[in-house]
Amino acid sequence: MKYVLVTGGVVSGLGKGVTASSVGVVLKSCGLRVTSIKIDPYLNIDAGTMSPLEHGEVFVLDDGGEVDLDLGNYERFLDIKLTRDNNITTGKIYQSVIDKERRGDYLGKTVQVVPHITDEIQEWIERVAMNPVDGTEEPADVCVIELGGTIGDIESMPFIEALGQFSYRVGPGNFCLVHVSLVPVLNVVGEQKTKPTQHSVRGLRGLGLMPDILACRSTQPLEEHVKVKLAQFCHVPISNIINLRDVTNIWHIPLLLRDQKAHEAILKVLDIQCVGKVAREPQLSEWTERASRCDRLKSPVRIAMVGKYTGLSDSYLSVIKALLHASVALDRKLVVDWVPSCDLEDSAAEENLDAYEKAWELLKGADGVLVPGGFGDRGVQGKILAAKYARENNIPYLGICLGMQIAVIEFARSIMKLHGANSTEFDPTTKTPCVIFMPEGSKTHMGATMRLGSRRTFFQVTNCKSAKLYGNASYVDERHRHRYEVNPDMVPEFEKAGLSFVGRDESGKRMEIIELPTHRFFVGAQFHPEFKSRPGKPSPLFLAASSGQLDHLLQPGLISSTGRHTCSKGGAQKLKAGHVMKPLNGLVNAHYSATGNGAIPI
Repeated sequence: MKYVLVTGGVVSGLGKGVTASSVGVVLKSCGLRVTSIKIDPYLNIDAGTMSPLEHGEVFVLDDGGEVDLDLGNYERFLDIKLTRDNNITTGKIYQSVIDKERRGDYLGKTVQVVPHITDEIQEWIERVAMNPVDGTEEPADVCVIELGGTIGDIESMPFIEALGQFSYRVGPGNFCLVHVSLVPVLNVVGEQKTKPTQHSVRGLRGLGLMPDILACRSTQPLEEHVKVKLAQFCHVPISNIINLRDVTNIWHIPLLLRDQKAHEAILKVLDIQCVGKVAREPQLSEWTERASRCDRLKSPVRIAMVGKYTGLSDSYLSVIKALLHASVALDRKLVVDWVPSCDLEDSAAEENLDAYEKAWELLKGADGVLVPGGFGDRGVQGKILAAKYARENNIPYLGICLGMQIAVIEFARSIMKLHGANSTEFDPTTKTPCVIFMPEGSKTHMGATMRLGSRRTFFQVTNCKSAKLYGNASYVDERHRHRYEVNPDMVPEFEKAGLSFVGRDESGKRMEIIELPTHRFFVGAQFHPEFKSRPGKPSPLFLAASSGQLDHLLQPGLISSTGRHTCSKGGAQKLKAGHVMKPLNGLVNAHYSATGNGAIPI
């Protein structure tokens, strides 16, 4: 097994996750099997209890693991399926060591950070790296490890020590360290400065790790004399200094690595010489076509994202990526307008009239409305109003998890005239509980107590829109993350009133997909389809939500086995505003809608 460690210096948010994913893509394109591990130094057992505003979205895996959003990047870029063990946290390591100590595994020894914690980290990496992740029974050839945070963080010290030991443990030719650092330009001076990277590398070397490759982040291409200076002071060959400059879309990053021969540098450090096993040049034609295609898109499709975490785009990262996958497949330029759900509520008109009017302007100007998942009652009324607007005006609507539950509540209040209808999450004493707490859930413990991971949904109506989008399948496997569900006792009343529950679980009692048959496209899913969307295989529900001609999209055979849309693209509203350029995740110069309330990058 070969290992590539990706670390970061100077500041966080440089794009280590995208860099690690792109390194994996390039190595995979050379003919190698690749797996990934993310190390998060925080004490939490997993990301499940963290606020999206603080940590970004919680990504859910097939096995129900609630993990860091970077594992979503790994799965999307590499088209693999990871497990909860591919996300290592300080909490998991300490819990494992303490469990062993309680069992007496250490035979009375004093348990210490070195060697017990560091040994546990190394053993965890070696064990997980051997797990097949590409759908075969074969283990990977290379494991890409990303260390979260920046070099010098106090919480990272046990991992730094463990990884230093690990590099000697696996031996020369089996370990490659890629250090991602910043080369800024000070406006006063106007030149690229190498000192932050020098200090970062010096700190890394002082901790016992020697960088083999420098991945330098910058707004513009690195000047040659800057590379010479970095090579001289950081003791890294010029050929091993890779420039990750800002690009127009994130799919250019693997191409940047390829064009600068990063794969050759990595393969040389890893002593991989077998030509029969590894292609001489990376095969990235699909990535080249996709990146170029994304740059050429002009016909816009506007999606109103109605949520409560609109202050941080990473809170809905997988949703945005799924929309982007779909829009590119449909030859449409994605423009997502952030609509804070609180600003749609009547109370907002009294507190901040400008924000209220702006939110409604964005909602009414959208080609589609998307209400993603979430927790808590803040902004719920605004989401209900968004669902009502989409339903009454025949605007495509996709509700995910809470977004589906919101649609059910709105239908009960507006169509069935059950004005007190609500979820017991928001009103435990409601007399019309449309959405209830799942009986197997826990109200005392928060971590990993939800309905999590891949579950099977069976279609109840063969000619419904959702079944057609999934290729007339009888069932679909999608990932879940929820504590509440539609009240099964009220389902007959809903169906009598015209709401169709077209997808249910294997018991037939848990509602998974809703549709309004008379509506252009009004669909809610209890699962999270965004977690399984891939650049070359967009989620069918997101394809429909992003399409300008849904009737054509729903014709059988228009979504190929690769997920590519094959019909002609639909029209869309003319783009009403220009765009500004702003870095996203340190790697992309992203297009923004000037009309958005903190509008979203593509």
